[in-house]
Amino acid sequence: MANTSTRTLRLLSLLQTHRYWPGGELSERLGVSVRTLRRDIDRLRELGYPVEAQRGTDGGYQLAAGAALPPLVIDDEEAVALAVGLQAAAENSVEGIAEVSVRVLAKVVQVMPLRLRRRVEALRAMTEAAGWDGQDRSGIDPAVLVTLALTCRDTEQLRFSYTAANGRPTDRQVEPHRLVRLGRRWYLVAYDLARHDWRTFRVDRLADPQGTGARFRTRDLPATDAAAFVRAGLNNVQRPYVVEVLADAPAATVRERIGRWTSVEEIDAEHSLLRMSTDSLDWPIMALGVLGTDFRVLGPPELLDRLQDWGTRFARAAEQGLAGPVGTAGTEPEGAAARG
Repeated sequence: MANTSTRTLRLLSLLQTHRYWPGGELSERLGVSVRTLRRDIDRLRELGYPVEAQRGTDGGYQLAAGAALPPLVIDDEEAVALAVGLQAAAENSVEGIAEVSVRVLAKVVQVMPLRLRRRVEALRAMTEAAGWDGQDRSGIDPAVLVTLALTCRDTEQLRFSYTAANGRPTDRQVEPHRLVRLGRRWYLVAYDLARHDWRTFRVDRLADPQGTGARFRTRDLPATDAAAFVRAGLNNVQRPYVVEVLADAPAATVRERIGRWTSVEEIDAEHSLLRMSTDSLDWPIMALGVLGTDFRVLGPPELLDRLQDWGTRFARAAEQGLAGPVGTAGTEPEGAAARG
């Protein structure tokens, strides 16, 4: 017979995978008496698991929804699926859950057996992910994000190689503070020990991160939070274009549809002002297309030229209509006349 702790975990696993268990069937599965099963159920309740009991000849047990989420027991297949799903959420996330996904992924990977880590890595390596813009969004290895998240959590000094914007490689040793997801990029906020100041590092320019094992006392960040620190640094970076557009849509609608790419100011109930700093005019045009409303460009003039170019090509495609099969545009398919 399994010891009490092992049996309790087995009982919890069974309750989490089946809505309702008759008492007799559950005790048979565990190889214990009905009385022992009742004691094990009471033990789970003491640990915070809301187990409901139904009395009578057909009585049994089932887990109910509780006031808080208790620890879950998952099997190997479920652990692999959970890790892969969290990796996907970290790389192609819905706005607002990317950082949470990395924190949970760090917890899962830390306790995952090596054999399962290998399965997760193999599955990830053989899976390709691309966004609607055609750009590969899997450029950052989730293992790198996990390493950074763990050193932030454990206040452990971190060393890595870093390539600056000018292409110059450097070696850094830092006290990591937080990971921040902003727009399409990940950033590490850390105190640089060589430069004696706070820095923001783009994770896609960071390579071979390794914890040193040395712990540190946390410092006060010169900002309200890490996200504000990253935004302040990015605002100081000069970008070629500052786009301003007046949209015929309420601010709430604009924020819902493209708020992750632009700042929005309410003009009145039916109009809003959009501002976006960017190094490419294609991104604002795609965002405005997603917005799905009329708009007027306030600047820069280059945006009007680019819109004219896009509009001409789209109008030409619409005028030409549907094309035939490749290599047969403008001709009837072979045999069409004979079938006529």
